[in-house]
Amino acid sequence: MRKLWVGVGAGIGLCLSLLGLLVAGVYMAAADLGGGGNGAALAEGSVPAEYQKLVQDWGGFCPALSPAILAAQIYSESGWNPRAVSPANAQGIAQFMPDTWASHGIDANKDGKADIWDPQDAIPSAAVYDCELSKDVKSVPGDLADNMLASYNAGAYAVIQHRGIPPYSETQGYVKEIRTLAKSFARPVNRVAPSQQAAGAIYYAQDKLGTPYLWGGDGTAEDGGRFDCSGLTKAAYETVGITLPRVANDQWNAGPHPKRDELLPGDLVFFAHDLNDPRSIHHVGIYVGGGHMINAPHTGALIRFDSIDTPDYIGATRVTEDGAKALPKAKGV
Repeated sequence: MRKLWVGVGAGIGLCLSLLGLLVAGVYMAAADLGGGGNGAALAEGSVPAEYQKLVQDWGGFCPALSPAILAAQIYSESGWNPRAVSPANAQGIAQFMPDTWASHGIDANKDGKADIWDPQDAIPSAAVYDCELSKDVKSVPGDLADNMLASYNAGAYAVIQHRGIPPYSETQGYVKEIRTLAKSFARPVNRVAPSQQAAGAIYYAQDKLGTPYLWGGDGTAEDGGRFDCSGLTKAAYETVGITLPRVANDQWNAGPHPKRDELLPGDLVFFAHDLNDPRSIHHVGIYVGGGHMINAPHTGALIRFDSIDTPDYIGATRVTEDGAKALPKAKGV
């Protein structure tokens, strides 16, 4: 249970005055800071610990690939579920179709079997398959990583025939989706660019201070205007045109991850049972500055200010519209 930051009366008035200054500062920061980069290393906590070394090592298998791109593909395909099966019968953590696996699956862990259900084989196989595709299209004009991803979706022949990303909406969307989602897995090499929509999300959350918590609440009339933690963050960003998933751990990949000392008002801040596994995220709030957030804490509590500096703090996400749109849909290769 987290301690309440401020009480009532003058304390809340002072806090809200400071909050107004923080919100205004979001717009100023947006004009002053540069954008972030993808980088070669994975952001801390972005990949479940059991797969982090695999993704980091195999993500450098060829120049067109990176750990962040490989992580984005695996997350997009299965959400790190090694037993996933799609309606089209794509199988395993990398969602290979059986025919594709038969020709491209490798025994990476050298146990005598190329096993589609074993992440120790499937993740390296996805990297090798990506890199084979990149070789097929290495002479095609344009960005090699983009052409590799387009080949993954539409086939290398289509990329070669069209001299770049084919004019198929699905393929163009897939390339943009993976390149955008990769930003949520990469350790930024520069400061992460601020969100222009953050101030509006904070204003919405501020207006809900004092509202009783409701498990599963979305703030609808049926819910009596009440929220749970991810219902509040989802509703706040919907007011500025960004649609987030309903569940807290799905909201984690809606943008890049700023460091603790780079947080800006409007960032989503997350809390997990296991700090090495984002799948264990159980709570989310909206950062307002000064080490505090607005959040809907738990049953019996009101929406309030709380400190983010608790033992279960796993990190933050700077929500972007493209990042939210890039979140996973079912696929197979």
